[in-house]
Amino acid sequence: MPIDWFPLWLSLRVASLATLIALAVSLPVAYLLATRNWRGAELLDAITTLPLVLPPTVLGYYLLVVIGQGSAIGRIYESVIGHPLVFTWQAATLAALFHSTPLLIKFTRAAFESVNPSYARAARNLGASEWKVFGRVAVPLARRSILAAAALAFARSLGDFGITIMIAGNIPGRTQTVAVAIYDAVESGNGALARGLSLVISAVAIAILYLTNRLQRRQPAG
Repeated sequence: MPIDWFPLWLSLRVASLATLIALAVSLPVAYLLATRNWRGAELLDAITTLPLVLPPTVLGYYLLVVIGQGSAIGRIYESVIGHPLVFTWQAATLAALFHSTPLLIKFTRAAFESVNPSYARAARNLGASEWKVFGRVAVPLARRSILAAAALAFARSLGDFGITIMIAGNIPGRTQTVAVAIYDAVESGNGALARGLSLVISAVAIAILYLTNRLQRRQPAG
């Protein structure tokens, strides 16, 4: 029986989109946490770390409450797009986003903290705005560590199960990601499919980890 590769392609698309969105969210948040001492920083750090310690099914339940058809966000989305957000590939992307963003914030914050602050001070003394310091000094100096963190976030997005099953479900050909497909194959006794997808996803994960190690090893001193 031929292997259905749709779950793998869907997972790659979902993980890619989730990682791009996570980068856009994580970089300014991580920079703010790394470079500013302000009231509420500890609370923001706790909130962004919370998804790392909560069970994925709990996060999935919270998201289901927030974006379900009975919620304000769910009703607005359905009225604009024409269909509910839950049990769609977009919901799978949202699940991957919530699964990977906290990890990306942690790693990119560490990357910004490793940059020599004298470069930022010099840029400010020359009249650069904070956004220019962020975009033209901090991000370029920490770029390899940021790319390594993004690779790990991509891998984490690729393997999400708990949140995805709660808000995107298990609809073959529509929302069935590779992690869900492996679980479904094991449950149905399809060992060949489970082995094939597991080997492929393991190979992808090894390649990502290899790339991450290469990027971190070549990180120049800030």
